[in-house]
Amino acid sequence: MEKVGGIILGKGQRKPNRLINEKSPYLLQHAYNAVDWYPWGEEAFEKARKENKPIFLSIGYSTCHWCHVMAHESFEDEEVARLMNEAFVSIKVDREERPDIDNIYMTVCQIILGRGGWPLTIIMTPGKKPFFAGTYIPKKSRFNQTGMMELVPRIKEIWNRQHEEVLDSAEKITTTIQDMIVESTGEGLGEDTIAEAYNDLLNSFDPGYGGFGRAPKFPTPHKISFLLRYWKRNGNPEALDMVEHTLDNMRSGGIYDHLGSGFHRYSTDNMWLLPHFEKMLYDQALIAIAYTEAYQISGKDLYKETAKGILDYVLRDLTSPVGGFYCGEDADVEEEEGKYYLWTIEEVMSILGPDDSELIIKMFNLKRGGNFEEEIRGRKTGTNLFYMVHSPGSLAAELEIPVEEVESRVKSALGKLLKARYERKRPSLDDKILTDWNGLMIAAFAKGFQVFREEKYLKTAEKAADFLLETLYSPEKRLLHRYRDGVAGISGTSDDYAFLIHGLLELYESGFELRYLKAAVSLNRELLEHFWDRESGGLYFTANDSEALIFRKKEFADAAIPSGNSFETLNLLRLSRLIADPGMEKTADRLERAFSKLIKKAPSGYTQFLSALDFRLGPSYEVIISGKRESPDTVNMLEELWSYFTPNKVLVFRPEGENPEIADLAEYTKEQLPIEGKTTAYVCQNYECQLPTTETREMLKLLNV
Repeated sequence: MEKVGGIILGKGQRKPNRLINEKSPYLLQHAYNAVDWYPWGEEAFEKARKENKPIFLSIGYSTCHWCHVMAHESFEDEEVARLMNEAFVSIKVDREERPDIDNIYMTVCQIILGRGGWPLTIIMTPGKKPFFAGTYIPKKSRFNQTGMMELVPRIKEIWNRQHEEVLDSAEKITTTIQDMIVESTGEGLGEDTIAEAYNDLLNSFDPGYGGFGRAPKFPTPHKISFLLRYWKRNGNPEALDMVEHTLDNMRSGGIYDHLGSGFHRYSTDNMWLLPHFEKMLYDQALIAIAYTEAYQISGKDLYKETAKGILDYVLRDLTSPVGGFYCGEDADVEEEEGKYYLWTIEEVMSILGPDDSELIIKMFNLKRGGNFEEEIRGRKTGTNLFYMVHSPGSLAAELEIPVEEVESRVKSALGKLLKARYERKRPSLDDKILTDWNGLMIAAFAKGFQVFREEKYLKTAEKAADFLLETLYSPEKRLLHRYRDGVAGISGTSDDYAFLIHGLLELYESGFELRYLKAAVSLNRELLEHFWDRESGGLYFTANDSEALIFRKKEFADAAIPSGNSFETLNLLRLSRLIADPGMEKTADRLERAFSKLIKKAPSGYTQFLSALDFRLGPSYEVIISGKRESPDTVNMLEELWSYFTPNKVLVFRPEGENPEIADLAEYTKEQLPIEGKTTAYVCQNYECQLPTTETREMLKLLNV
């Protein structure tokens, strides 16, 4: 065995393939496969053209459970590898490193199969045009699914005997998809679209356990954030009930890590009990924001504890010493999914002793024979997954002890179990630092600082932002996508720009360091220059000078991660108000119209877009706080402002004195001086400014909170 880049590689006697020189942990995991993998690049395509072989393209990521299964079953198997090496030139891609490639071929898969997922399997011509799409493929055929042992020879035979027909089919598939993704602009959106999205979510809501739709159930926190804005706009208690019911059940279920905090990627059942165990950075960021905003509205300590727990988990386990945040943690340990998180009763009792064990066993429904069923085999394993079946209050009543005692003992017991868990073999860490996901996490830490008054959250966000702005730039001063092992690389996507701008705006509105606002303005200019569709509006996923793929695509739907176009719509609106640039608002209008026809067809699939629409429709506010940053009056005014859920606002700090630096960006702030030496709030709503006030209560009244 050999360790390369933090990944254990099953070397044996085999020489490494070309993936050994890559930076991606996922690609390194396959560096000693029996399959002769190539990274994506001209070398592979030239070989395919020269030898007249089709390309076998396999796309996955390092924390993907079924990617591991297919690798162990087929790509490490000498028999399968021999067939693949004879028939194909095989390319392995990390979807997190190359989301541009993944987006293109996932679209192909979804159109051909009507579904998609990872591992993603595409077979295509040396010209990159696909003629076969699949996801996980077993080694041998079973349950009417063709296996690799049968599929590879069949493809080889068809390629050799019906070559022209295959090329013609690939050409038609590519042309059909190109025609399907052409957008046409529409009219602007209104409140009726917001209402329709709400009704769609209401109809798909699970009244039993919260969330939307059936199993598998994903957190989709951007839907939660949309519902909170809908509640703010309409005062509809049902919207808030949907949010709280979902957040409560997610927090008590097995999808939440009750020992170490953080959320697993999704639940395989509708009750949030049995997760797929990988932990992804983007989930932590977006879910932390949802719980933080819910806390602002409800004041529920559970939401505060959950949001802070997520942030502390990221600080503890996913933060790089250089400042950025790692991608996530794997689901598997020693080829067993969830092994790191599962416990026997005997293990719990040996660590906690009889009294505290009884408490934990009751609260989390631990069983002698185990409560965990393997998803694949559907059988008990004798181990337990933690999920909460008693609240501290109900358990205190049952045991007839004070609730404070239950809370204290449970917290102590979980801490002991977490300490013991750290002694176990840990899931592998995907230690890539991705610009887009880091932008989301910066926003989450900035929001956490505002609401929870934790200085460490602000410092963490600032350190990450400084690292990205200093390191993830090319010599041509263009944003890059990935950093790992001391090397930054891969051209940035529109998501990288839009998500980082979003994080920088949240960071500016937290610590008021002007360099972050300046960076956001500069990045936004760069984004529009290289990604904007000047004919139809909207952002392409790749830049105008990026590698040419079979077509250039725009991402606009809000799936597990919201789209860059959604975030950029809100970025433009916020920037236009922050620096008083009406041109950015016009661009936001064009961006909205670029996708409005699609949004109207299925509004609940675009909830991040609709959060931007909610801001645009208003009421929205510009708040300028003028005074000394560290004065008690300023601190009190900001803390009061941040304690309320007022999402549709921008916040500017104007230091006292003549010609402040902020006026170079936002000239209108030049004359907004403190009144009589007191911290002063200037509040404008929908292009109308109210009289300034030095009273915090009056400021809040102007904001309708």
